[in-house]
Amino acid sequence: MIKSEILVPLLNANEPEARLVNVHIKDRQAIKKGALLFTIETTKAATEITSPEAGFIRLLAREGDTLSVGDRLAVITGKIDDPVNDQVGQRASSPAKDGLRITRPAKALAESLGVDLATLKNEGLITVDDIRQLAGREEKLTASFAVSKKPYLLIYGAGGHAKSLMELVLQNNTYTIAGIVDDDGRLKGKLVLGIPVLGTRVLLPSLIERGVLMAANGVGGIIDIALRVGIFQLLESSGFSFPSQIHPRACVEPSASVGEGVQVFANAYIGAEAVLRERCMVNTNAVVSHDCEIGEYTHIAPGALLAGHVRVGERTLVGMGVTTTIGIKIGSGVRIGNGAIVLTDVPDKMVIQAGRYWVGKAE
Repeated sequence: MIKSEILVPLLNANEPEARLVNVHIKDRQAIKKGALLFTIETTKAATEITSPEAGFIRLLAREGDTLSVGDRLAVITGKIDDPVNDQVGQRASSPAKDGLRITRPAKALAESLGVDLATLKNEGLITVDDIRQLAGREEKLTASFAVSKKPYLLIYGAGGHAKSLMELVLQNNTYTIAGIVDDDGRLKGKLVLGIPVLGTRVLLPSLIERGVLMAANGVGGIIDIALRVGIFQLLESSGFSFPSQIHPRACVEPSASVGEGVQVFANAYIGAEAVLRERCMVNTNAVVSHDCEIGEYTHIAPGALLAGHVRVGERTLVGMGVTTTIGIKIGSGVRIGNGAIVLTDVPDKMVIQAGRYWVGKAE
């Protein structure tokens, strides 16, 4: 018998999704009322979910999943072997009014790109790739680029991080921004900081043909770094290269090594012989001291302070205002919350909550 369902709560009225960053219990484990079950996070908030009653937990989601508000994370049963429907929710597919079987991400993409679902045939489950192919048949590149002696650079994304990136590029005056590509089709034709949104990702091959060969990733990926990684992979497969972008007010010591696609923002400091691996990001006012090494795709958030000889793995988030002691190793796939103090090594995929002291075990 199912006693309770554990659902994804609404943490932010403007964000219908949240990321499951930590599962604190094991499947079929006996739990008490008030036991810590999950930690979930959006771009603006994080919360810990506790058990509303005693029983046996049956897990329906995994760490790293991005879920919609109302989706089932788990159920609590009265007995360990009670039967359970193992579906997380209705995320896999949802029928449209005309009977189409379409995945929720595909339906959302169709709405954002303005694709008319009535043009689709009910011949199986419709996926994101199906929507992109249909959008590609409908969308053409109509913009013309001003003649420029500087190489063209494409900005992918039109949100907050992309704006900061565009300001950086404009101040450096090394590239001419050809335009913006964003997956929200409703933005096409609009201006962001005076730069036109050309359309969605279906235009990428046309941009390559027009001589736009370099790109900068304006998707921050703070809630799910896989989104940012996916954009890099999409651009790379389309033929784009990624010049590093360093703000003119950042300080990068001459002996430091900066990889392809790295972004370093205003007032950041990169110390002597530090190594920034490909496609990582050091954000505003962050300090990466001498002899540090930052892994691929990793994000060092605004105001973070890394002491000397710190090693950080790939695809890790070091949050705003985090401080570390000297010489520690932070693993890959780690998420360190804002304001945490890290005093010893952090294993792969560990989640350290905001404001916590890390001394090698959860406090």
